[in-house]
Amino acid sequence: MERTSFRDMDCPIALALERVGDWWSILILRDATHGITRFDQFQKSLGISTNSLSRRLGVLVEAGLLERRRYSERPPRHEYVLTESGRAFRPVLIALYAWGNENYPPEAPNVRLVHKDSGVDVDPLLIDRSTGDPLDEEHTSFQPGPSADDRLRAVLARRNEITA
Repeated sequence: MERTSFRDMDCPIALALERVGDWWSILILRDATHGITRFDQFQKSLGISTNSLSRRLGVLVEAGLLERRRYSERPPRHEYVLTESGRAFRPVLIALYAWGNENYPPEAPNVRLVHKDSGVDVDPLLIDRSTGDPLDEEHTSFQPGPSADDRLRAVLARRNEITA
């Protein structure tokens, strides 16, 4: 049986994972969100090899999540700055932060998510912009899209019958 590649899929999750699907890439985006921009800063923060970091930065630039900008002519050096698409990844990082904090809480966290004005820890919640409802199983379900095949339609139909 031939396995379908991510490129052949019309699933937004698969298409997103094609660009940021390894943990190094997500941690690079996390560090960029924290203000790290230079190769040596990423390498020091992550403890990643030069080759692996170069490759992943290239993938993130190609995917349009980071922009490579020269900051020194001699020697030629570049920084990596979040693009609009990269900045739009922030809610995904916050969702991972909240999920990890709830399900795998660190003994002594090295970072907290706080309200800018009050400094009080925030408790993230994903909601629907139009209704304000939480994006939980009570309020949402996955439905087949226009390119769904019969197998996916059957899987989602069964799932929606179970949760109804």
